[in-house]
Amino acid sequence: MLRSNKDKQTAYEFVSIEQLVPQDHMLRKIDKYIDFSFILEKVRPYYCEDNGRPAIDPLVLFKMIFLGYFYGIRSERRLEQEIQTNVAYRWFLGLGLTDRVPDHSTISLNRRVRFKDSTIFQDIFDEIVLQAIGHRMVGGRMLISDSTHVKANANKNKYTKEQVLQNTKSYMDELNAAVEIDRKNNGKKPLKPEKEVVEQKEVKVSTTDPDSGYMVREGKPEGFFYLDHRTVDAKYNLITDVYVTPGNVHDSIPYLDRLERQTERFGFKVEAVALDSGYLTNPICNKLKEKNIFAVIAHRRYHPTQGLFHKWQFTYNSETNSYLCPQNHELPYSTTDRKGYRHYKSNPEVCKTCPFLSKCTRSKNHRKVVTRHVWEDSKDWVRTNRLSKSGKKLYKRRRETIERSFADAKQLHGFRYCRLRGLHNVSEQALMTAAVQNMKKIALHLAKQG
Repeated sequence: MLRSNKDKQTAYEFVSIEQLVPQDHMLRKIDKYIDFSFILEKVRPYYCEDNGRPAIDPLVLFKMIFLGYFYGIRSERRLEQEIQTNVAYRWFLGLGLTDRVPDHSTISLNRRVRFKDSTIFQDIFDEIVLQAIGHRMVGGRMLISDSTHVKANANKNKYTKEQVLQNTKSYMDELNAAVEIDRKNNGKKPLKPEKEVVEQKEVKVSTTDPDSGYMVREGKPEGFFYLDHRTVDAKYNLITDVYVTPGNVHDSIPYLDRLERQTERFGFKVEAVALDSGYLTNPICNKLKEKNIFAVIAHRRYHPTQGLFHKWQFTYNSETNSYLCPQNHELPYSTTDRKGYRHYKSNPEVCKTCPFLSKCTRSKNHRKVVTRHVWEDSKDWVRTNRLSKSGKKLYKRRRETIERSFADAKQLHGFRYCRLRGLHNVSEQALMTAAVQNMKKIALHLAKQG
């Protein structure tokens, strides 16, 4: 016979919220294994101790933020509605079935006013990493870094063109010293001090989100983006560093500073790193070799002039500091320029009678010039590492570590697009996304270990 259950909705039941949340729910594991008590001390300077209205418990406020990132809920208004009806969310926040959920505007107001220009989100991320270190889930010996693009909350067709200063190279003093030493060792006079030249370039600046950068990369979408530069530890794939830049900043620019930041903040003793081809620059190779860090960096494809010999077909002789062409003619050292490149020049009298002249150079004076950076030895060392057995094994781990980390952030935690505008707000989103990813890994691992 047919029966109706509509009357059961009006029945009163005596029930505990504890009974309604499954024992194996992820939020139970998060609550058990992640210590959130540090948040109270971190936010204490931003609250008045003895004046004003009683504030919403900061733990409740930040746990609401974490819930939004745990489940990829992009809207704070939607987050409030989800908490209203989700028993597990209420349990995680310490709210009863009839308790009023804090208004969504409270989150945005605290972000825009109370925590504006603060380091609270970076501090929370760091504390989660320190907890992972305490559980021996971070070794700090093998680090893998890369960046991913995140679509800015901006229309790519709304922009102005502006002249901006070129990025200042942080390694210029070190490079100038290396050039001076190299010229002295080769019997060359020191270069005259160069007049300070301010280089500018024209870029597109979004009228919607001026902090974003217009990105144009081969194989990537074109428009206004941010870049999330991320580092993971190879032991359990925990994220140890997050740094956001506009989308038109090259991957290699912030890398060395972020590596140094991790060693100082967490006391890492880095032994090996694996990087994508975007990081194959002379300064990075030189610094990693100086620090005795085994570096594996992907090969970067070059596109030489069609029909001419490739540079690798010219053999470098370190003893004579010269190159040999494919016909075994010597190209002796000539000079070292300001950018750190040594110039090796052939003898035009020999070259003009060479049968392979057309495959070697198209210069009118029949002279072949090969350049080599003063830090090229470091780049050769990195290439050797990449081709070694251990180097191939290390680089192969990129797919299951850093690439997996980015994929989870975008697919599961809503990090494919920026929720807010401005570099500070996007940094908050990147840090909180990485923090909840770390929380999940810590809690699931410890729960599995019992």
